[in-house]
Amino acid sequence: MKWLAALISCVLVSAPALAREMTPAERRDHSYHAGLPACDDPSVLQDISSTFSTREGRFWNSSLEILGFERVGQVAWRPWGLDYIPRRYCSGTVVVSDGYKRRINYSIREKTGWIGFGWGTEWCVDGLDRHYAFAPHCKQAAP
Repeated sequence: MKWLAALISCVLVSAPALAREMTPAERRDHSYHAGLPACDDPSVLQDISSTFSTREGRFWNSSLEILGFERVGQVAWRPWGLDYIPRRYCSGTVVVSDGYKRRINYSIREKTGWIGFGWGTEWCVDGLDRHYAFAPHCKQAAP
């Protein structure tokens, strides 16, 4: 039993030494500025709508389109800390051209746009994640 107490005390004493140094993304050599658009920014919603209809038509031979967004709001801002790529996580409801309202989870990420310029989005519409990339029910697209 004494060896267990000694092991626990060693772990507790050495834990701060094992903690990694955090350098905020804004202070790196190739820094980030963390100036991402809001969840309900029209350019973000247009990017998602456009990519959605392109993906549906090209890969799924479907004419589905997003007609509108409802109750869009931020779920998390940089949930894993300052030293990760700045990300804003959002959730809401989309009205799809098939008449259904579906939940959407998406993130806006810095320097993940075309060839690493600007911001990019990653999203999942519940019920239309046909290749199960964010399964189950788009949970993996949320923080």
